[in-house]
Amino acid sequence: MALCERDRAVLDLERTWWLDGGTKTAAVRGRLGISLSRFNQLLGQLASSKDAEEYDPLLVRRLRRAKLERRWRMNEGPAGGRRQR
Repeated sequence: MALCERDRAVLDLERTWWLDGGTKTAAVRGRLGISLSRFNQLLGQLASSKDAEEYDPLLVRRLRRAKLERRWRMNEGPAGGRRQR
């Protein structure tokens, strides 16, 4: 299934929001009319989409890498992944 217009707009915004010179929240509200939380939910769903990867492979791979890094840091814990004795 191909990406809908909203999905392409979400990916385009993630790629270029910083060019507006404002905050990401303002860019999301202004361009898409949704909250930043909803935007991040949509972005997370798109990160696992083959269609999204075909549309913008560099962005989607960056999103996947960032997600893996966050998961790795969360699992590492406060002791840096080392057991305390």
